[in-house]
Amino acid sequence: MITFTIMSILIVGASVAGTRTAIALRQRGFAGPITLVESEQHWPYDKPPLSKDLLAEGHTPEVPRLLTPELAAELDLDVRLGVRATALDPARQVVVTHTGEEISYERLVIATGARARSLPVPPGLTGVHTLRTLDDSTALRDALAGKPRVAVVGAGFIGAEFASAARLRGLDVTVIEALAVPMSPILGDEVGREVSSIHALNGTELVTEARVERFLGSARVEGVALADGRAVPADLVVVGVGATPNTHWLEGSGLPVDHDGVHCTERYEIPGFPSIFAIGDLAVRPHPLLGVRARIEHWTSAGEQADAVASILTGAEPPAPQLPYVWSDQYGSRIQIVGRPSLGELAHREGSMAEGYFRAVYVDTDENPIAQVSVNNAKAVAAFRKIYRRGGSLTDLVGEQTPAR
Repeated sequence: MITFTIMSILIVGASVAGTRTAIALRQRGFAGPITLVESEQHWPYDKPPLSKDLLAEGHTPEVPRLLTPELAAELDLDVRLGVRATALDPARQVVVTHTGEEISYERLVIATGARARSLPVPPGLTGVHTLRTLDDSTALRDALAGKPRVAVVGAGFIGAEFASAARLRGLDVTVIEALAVPMSPILGDEVGREVSSIHALNGTELVTEARVERFLGSARVEGVALADGRAVPADLVVVGVGATPNTHWLEGSGLPVDHDGVHCTERYEIPGFPSIFAIGDLAVRPHPLLGVRARIEHWTSAGEQADAVASILTGAEPPAPQLPYVWSDQYGSRIQIVGRPSLGELAHREGSMAEGYFRAVYVDTDENPIAQVSVNNAKAVAAFRKIYRRGGSLTDLVGEQTPAR
């Protein structure tokens, strides 16, 4: 039986990382006060459906909740919605909110995540959106019902998923991407080119090497002007150009914060601030399996980090670290990435997006598999993880399974 000193724990941010930390603490027997602060007015909800199921035509919107009022009461959690943290005073161990209230803590978990980056929009111009929150998704769902011409700026996962949702409604969609090959910094040119071919296969126009100059229109957006003089007509524009860590409220706190996020140790502790932890989309830490410092913006990683911090706070050994994993649903296909492809070299590929099956395997300098991209094959993910855990070779992995559709 693990014993630990009762203390007050404050968690700032109630997305998956923060909420699952609170729940995991109770599951591990922590009986002290837990306060969960969230800037949004909504009860904590799951975000993956925002760019997928909730945008589907004919789908009755039902937001999966991470925490309900009933569960919060059962777990004795002090949940404060619509409360925005504006400052941190580590010396006094208090977080200041937008109302001027000071919330004290003995242990602090920073889980304020990230916000969508945008582009300059002329004052008064409507129809240009980002997609990060439930309110964003709801507004876009309503906008799609008007059957607009759609332009998406950015061919990353969020942009591609929105393009897919709009195209599956039968709308005209153009994706505008600054890179020559979408996702190339993550997947490399060859695999990035193959994966992004899913747009053309489904009737979405993909414009690459295109920089947005400005948005056209006076009251309502009418299109996107590109730097090369071209114009993409659109009644609805979604900007999906990444996210910025929500660290502004930590300015002046003395914590190691920069443009990339909050820097912490492998155990999520802030150097020099033993009572403070950082997890989720803003946490930059040495990843024990990747061998590099990384900020991982994946749903699965957020949950794993929550479990780890809850274990550490209750005196238990955290679960074994996992390779990063992310999935994306596009045009009826599921794309899954395990590991960090950018840290290895492409060594094997099979199938194609046109065939409805694709797999690419990346290896390290010792020719050992360290990352994989697979499409429409959950078994490939399980096979990779098994081979990786036992230190198997590329030959072991490629022979582990045959293409399955």
